[in-house]
Amino acid sequence: MKEVKVARPSFLRRFFGWFWRHKVWSSLILLCLIGGGAWWFFSSRPEKPEYVTVKVSRGDLRQIVTATGEINPVNTISVGSQVSGTIADIFVDYNSHVTKGQKLLEIEPSVLQASVDEAKASLESAQSQLNLAKNDYERSKTLYDEGFIARAEMEQSQTNYEQAVQSVKRMQSQYDRAVTNLGYATITSPVDGTVISRKVDKGQTVAASFQTPDLFEIAEDLTKMQIETAVSEADIGVIKEGQQVNFTVDAYPRKTFNGVVKQVRLSPTTTSNVVVYTVVIDVDNTDLHLMPGMTAFVTILVSEQRDVLKSQNAAFLVRNFKNIISDAPEDIKPEHYIAVLRDGKVVYVKYTKGLSTATETEIISKDLQPDDQIIVGRVGQSTSSAATQARRRGPGPM
Repeated sequence: MKEVKVARPSFLRRFFGWFWRHKVWSSLILLCLIGGGAWWFFSSRPEKPEYVTVKVSRGDLRQIVTATGEINPVNTISVGSQVSGTIADIFVDYNSHVTKGQKLLEIEPSVLQASVDEAKASLESAQSQLNLAKNDYERSKTLYDEGFIARAEMEQSQTNYEQAVQSVKRMQSQYDRAVTNLGYATITSPVDGTVISRKVDKGQTVAASFQTPDLFEIAEDLTKMQIETAVSEADIGVIKEGQQVNFTVDAYPRKTFNGVVKQVRLSPTTTSNVVVYTVVIDVDNTDLHLMPGMTAFVTILVSEQRDVLKSQNAAFLVRNFKNIISDAPEDIKPEHYIAVLRDGKVVYVKYTKGLSTATETEIISKDLQPDDQIIVGRVGQSTSSAATQARRRGPGPM
C-alpha cells in the first residue's frame, strides 16, 4: 500500500491559529509592544520647550492719578451780624445776584435806636456838667489869684473840671458805639456775587452774644470754581502744580471738564490710617454748568508718552532666565535684557524702562520691534516660586 503524505500547515497559518486561540493574551502583548515602541520613539526625540509670551505693541501711555473731590467757588463770603435782634425784613433770596453795598437784611431797629437815644441824652448831660465845671474852675482860679480862696479849693474845682472833660469823652464813645450798632441793623453785601445760601427767615431772632451768626453765604464769582481732592501719600510725590486735570460729574455723565492743579497743600490728614494731602484744582466755569457742592471724579495727568513701544508689566517679572531657558548665558541679566521669541529662537534684547503705568510699561530699545513676543515663562512651569522670588527682590529698574 502506498503511503499518503499529509501536507503540514504553513508557519503563518499555525501562528494565526495560535493567535486566535489565545486572542486575549495575544492582544494584550501586542498593545504593550506598540505602546513601548511609541514611548521609545518619542522619548528619544529632543523636547522642544513651549514658552509663555506677552506681545510688544506700539501706542500711547498715560500715567494718571485718580481722586474725588467737591466743587466749590474760589471765594465764598459768610455774611453775619454783629448785633442781636429780630429780623424785620429780608431783601434777597437764593441765587440772587448782589452788588457790593446792596441791602440784604434788616434787623428790627427799635431797641438799638433806644440805645442811641439813651447814649445821646447821657452825652448832653455830661456836656452840661462840663460847662458847669469849667465855669466853676475859671471862677475859682480868679478868686485864688486875688487871694480870696485857698489853693486847695481851686485845685478841687480844677479836678472836677478835668473829670467832666473825661466824662464827656466817655459818653461820646458810648454814643458813637450805639450809632454804629444801629447801622449794623442793616446788613449789606461786602462783595459782588451770588447768594448760594440763606440761613435765616423773616421774624427769626438773631443772637450775637458769643459768636457771629451766619446769615448768608455769597459766592464772589461762580465762573471760577475749584476742587479740593484728597490724594494719598503713595501718589502725592508725582503731583505738581500746573498739571492738566480731567474730571466728570454725575450731572453731565457724557461731558468731560478740564482743570489745572493750582496747589498741593503740605498739611496732611489721616483717615482710616491712610495719610492724604489736599490738592486744589482750578476750574473754568464760564458756562455755569458746574454748581457748588457737586462731586467731581478727577483724573490728574502726571505724564504722557505718544507712539512708543510698550508691553504688559508681566514682561518684567522675570528675575532669572535660567529658571525658564535652560541654555541662557550667565552674563545675560533680566535687569538689562529681555528674552524675545523670534522664528522659534530665543533672542536677548537690551532695553531700558520708560514711563510705567499700573498695567503697561514703555520699553526703550533700538533692537525691539512691534509684535515681538517677550518670554515670561514656560508652559507647564509652576509660577509660585518665581512670583515669590519677584516679591522678595522687588521691582526692576525704572
